[in-house]
Amino acid sequence: MLEVRDPADVRSVVAEVPAMTAAEVTAAYDRARAAFDGWRRANPLDRAAVLGRAADLIRARAEDGAVILVRENGKTLAEARVEVTKTADFLDYYASFARQPWGELLSDARPGTSTSVRVEPVGVVLAICPWNDPLITPARKLGPALIAGNAVLLKAASQTPSIAIWAARLLSEAGLPADVLQVVTGRNGEISGALLASPDAVTFTGSNEVGALLRRTLAARNVRLQAELGGKNVSVVLADADLDLAASVVVNAAFAQAGQRCTATSRLIVDVSAAAAFESRLRDAIAGIVVGPGLDPATTMGPLAYAAHRDGVLGHVERARREGGAVVAGGGRPAAGALAHGCYVEPTLVNVAPGQSLWRDEVFGPVLAVATADGFDQAVRLANDTVYGLSAAVFTTSLTAANEFINLAEAGQVAVNLPTAGWDVHHPFGGFRESGSAFKEQGAPGLRFYTRIKTAAVRFAW
Repeated sequence: MLEVRDPADVRSVVAEVPAMTAAEVTAAYDRARAAFDGWRRANPLDRAAVLGRAADLIRARAEDGAVILVRENGKTLAEARVEVTKTADFLDYYASFARQPWGELLSDARPGTSTSVRVEPVGVVLAICPWNDPLITPARKLGPALIAGNAVLLKAASQTPSIAIWAARLLSEAGLPADVLQVVTGRNGEISGALLASPDAVTFTGSNEVGALLRRTLAARNVRLQAELGGKNVSVVLADADLDLAASVVVNAAFAQAGQRCTATSRLIVDVSAAAAFESRLRDAIAGIVVGPGLDPATTMGPLAYAAHRDGVLGHVERARREGGAVVAGGGRPAAGALAHGCYVEPTLVNVAPGQSLWRDEVFGPVLAVATADGFDQAVRLANDTVYGLSAAVFTTSLTAANEFINLAEAGQVAVNLPTAGWDVHHPFGGFRESGSAFKEQGAPGLRFYTRIKTAAVRFAW
């Protein structure tokens, strides 16, 4: 069995789930292939009805799901409630595609011939999901995968498996046939070979290191891969920005979910003329963050998801100090009272020089690296000074600067006077460069990964 511990107090075991063996994973694939044959033949409207009923069940039992999320992930109850709601939205959104055009009719130069483009499911999909958004990330994969007619093996993160099991149970209750969706729990080192042995497609959200391993492993077999990987997301505050608005938005984008969002702001570029005034606003806003257990209604930032990750984040801060970065807020681990046994890191603000490790490396925690720029052009150069390209934002009152930034930013998502995070279910989502693969998630483009195109010509007269 795998123990799941409460990140607010690691002495507390909140769940135990099976540690599946490689043989059990192989058997799950066999069951999925048998189930796929029936699910792909189901009327799309019937598939949509299952997703719709599941969305209703999720909303009806939202508080149960939110508490599970808090206890095994650490986010605040308010954050968890949003995740549950968005999960239901994903299922409803993709259910709506059952009533949208599915394929097309094409002209054919051959006499008496009709040609059509048909859209088919790809087969059995392996969905590998992370611990930071352990309900909404599966939902953004399950919605398009299931409405298209695929079967899915969902590999839940070992730190947060209970919420995936909860969601799968509700889909089953909503009428999803047995084995169309199966949740796999286990130690990666023991089952990774079996997991990658026979999927028709792999959708993955996680680290660049694992993403590279998946590319190498799957390429020789021509198994399609969708990968949403790392980010070093940037917010740019220009000289003409509304500094009060920008400070409020940036602090929320950087420290919500303890910075454990792929779209969290982790780099900040401020025009040098506004740097001092903006730092003062940031420090005031950070001082108002209440760190504590996610189930405490007074808490506005919970712990990190597990102890090893907490230690890694603190290691990034120490390295920044050694390289000459100036920690102007936070930088440590709360150790007093009830927080002593949790995976907490203080919300941290560090002034750095571009090129230092904290400017380059993904931290995935409540740490914001800040640099200054002299004017718009230098700010854009610094914003694009990264191997990643997931999300970027600019704060300005100039429409000219806003549109120019949208044009020049090397990121898959660009926002103006808005956070780098917070994209909705119908917004296509995915990064450039090392932040991911060419397949987008969410929105109508999110269906493309889970479908294949067949062109069919019929000669009906001769």
